[in-house]
Amino acid sequence: MEPPRVNSMSRDSSNSLGGLTRHEGNVVLVEKDNLESLPPNAPLSDVVVGVLRTLGLGEASDVIFSTDSNPGRVSIVHGTTADVIWCDEFGAESTTTSQFATALNLSPVAGDWVSVRDGYVTSVSPRTTELRRPGATPGDVQVLAANIDVVLVVLPIDRELNILMLERLAVMAFDSGARPVVVLTKSDGSHVVEAVVEEASDAVPGVEVMTTSSASGYGIEKLRAILHQGVTAVMLGASGAGKTSLLNALEGSSELTASVSRSGEGRHVTTTRRLYRLSSGGVLLDIPGIRLLDLTIGQQGLDDAFADITELARNCKFSDCAHSGDDGCAVEAAVASGELSPRRLESWRTIRDEMIQQGLSRDQEVSARKKKGRGAKPKPVPSFDDED
Repeated sequence: MEPPRVNSMSRDSSNSLGGLTRHEGNVVLVEKDNLESLPPNAPLSDVVVGVLRTLGLGEASDVIFSTDSNPGRVSIVHGTTADVIWCDEFGAESTTTSQFATALNLSPVAGDWVSVRDGYVTSVSPRTTELRRPGATPGDVQVLAANIDVVLVVLPIDRELNILMLERLAVMAFDSGARPVVVLTKSDGSHVVEAVVEEASDAVPGVEVMTTSSASGYGIEKLRAILHQGVTAVMLGASGAGKTSLLNALEGSSELTASVSRSGEGRHVTTTRRLYRLSSGGVLLDIPGIRLLDLTIGQQGLDDAFADITELARNCKFSDCAHSGDDGCAVEAAVASGELSPRRLESWRTIRDEMIQQGLSRDQEVSARKKKGRGAKPKPVPSFDDED
């Protein structure tokens, strides 16, 4: 079969990968971005788009790059610079540490699609999803990673399952806009795996729950099937949950691991955000371990993670029912009848109260900035890449 040919076509503004390619038989037509030097009808296969596919670009992605720059993706952020994997007009790939241009529309994070030129990140494509946590200043929010398709909520089961952590991480995953998948690690260290899976499934209704063992390889192939081409995933969990070991099992990589103390706490082995291209075709962004206090809570994430309570609440007498002694509360009625566990409602109340408190903190921060004459503009987002 004749290999695909690449034709260049004029375009005056920025390029969107959603409109960058179209197929006519076995010919791939690529709109002109920085491909001016490519000869017409060059017998090249994939070219720039092919490289971007290996970085996680999906078939239906609508990513925008500047016409006078090279396209790439951020793998690691170091304060005001970032390591970017990018390619030139011929599809030749490079990884460079690039400074941020002063007029950037967004502060780049791991997973961002960016345009680079002369050692600078010149623009950041609009994001489809954002994984967030509270920033260093009360009321601020830090974006950990962007353009995520799947959030792997990783928890170990060689000890008692931390349901509160599971529920809170599920809220964070749902709030990002990505699809959550619960991965229970260290299954070889548990004698009650089925019971734990049932417990996890009850805590996050409707979310896929799978078990793995990095030691035996159990469940690894099933996980690889999720991480196929066009999928960008991130592992979300506390230190010591087995995330690095899981990455090692997926790819046979040599990431360092650390022992876990008797309390179940692990050292922060992963202290930067990295982008791994997996043999299964997908991309994995590895980020630092998450602590309970790191969670940013949004209403949509809360509603999705507690879908059972959200559904019951539709039958409450009042639309703003707080499910705490309110007249005609269908949620509390479900607890009284045994349909909903008291612990489930208590978890919802705890996380809902934290969400309200975070909202108040943001309002107070904006008010304080206005009083200081700085307006409501947020402070630059700090980097947490070197934290322990």
